[in-house]
Amino acid sequence: MFPGWLHGLSITALLLGAVCALLISIDVVRHPQPMGIMNVVWPVCALFGTIAVAWAYLRYGRSVIPEVHHAGRDRDTATAHRTEPPFPVMVGKGALHCGSGCMLGDIAAEWLAFLIPAVAVWFGWQTVFAEKMYAVWILDFVFAFGLGIVFQYFAIVPMRNLSPVQGLVAALKADTASLIAWQIGMYGFMALAQFVLLPALGAPRAAVNTPEFWFVMQIAMVSGFLTSYPVNWRLITTGRKERM
Repeated sequence: MFPGWLHGLSITALLLGAVCALLISIDVVRHPQPMGIMNVVWPVCALFGTIAVAWAYLRYGRSVIPEVHHAGRDRDTATAHRTEPPFPVMVGKGALHCGSGCMLGDIAAEWLAFLIPAVAVWFGWQTVFAEKMYAVWILDFVFAFGLGIVFQYFAIVPMRNLSPVQGLVAALKADTASLIAWQIGMYGFMALAQFVLLPALGAPRAAVNTPEFWFVMQIAMVSGFLTSYPVNWRLITTGRKERM
């Protein structure tokens, strides 16, 4: 059994994330992002970042009217520059862009392996790994990497006017290191929670069909953001990843 306070906290955190994601989703319909993929990125990241992501969206992400922004860029570079956030915020947006694909990939993979346990067997459970969780982590990475590259592709191709092949290569260069760094942070906290923190509270390991699992996943995603942030700083500084 999970402690009552942890169960209540988990439900509250998940509901808060859902509300923040819903509100941002409604707002991006009314104020679409100039970079279309960000219409998905912001709500998805609000699922784990909750109030912090909602604040960042309102402060730095909420779109000005695209026509005004582009017109300003055509008339006066300085005018367009004033609409850009500070560089550390650009790095944060780049990390969230990566994290949104990781979040969706992890959700899909975790539920797939829960509903169809044979999938975990295909990825090494009971043969390579005694722990099912490790096999699912490989599946998590496959899904997260695939979606992360897709998200990066649809961000980078319109900005650079690349062909499909060029866009795929550029997306791989821009996001591979960031995705790996994010998943390392996520895996690290999930392992800490499942093997150390929850047992210390006298609780069992959290299963996918519990609020506690997804509350832990929320924190794990924040950990992924922290481990990927310096990598994104480097990628953007060197020009391998676009500023957002």
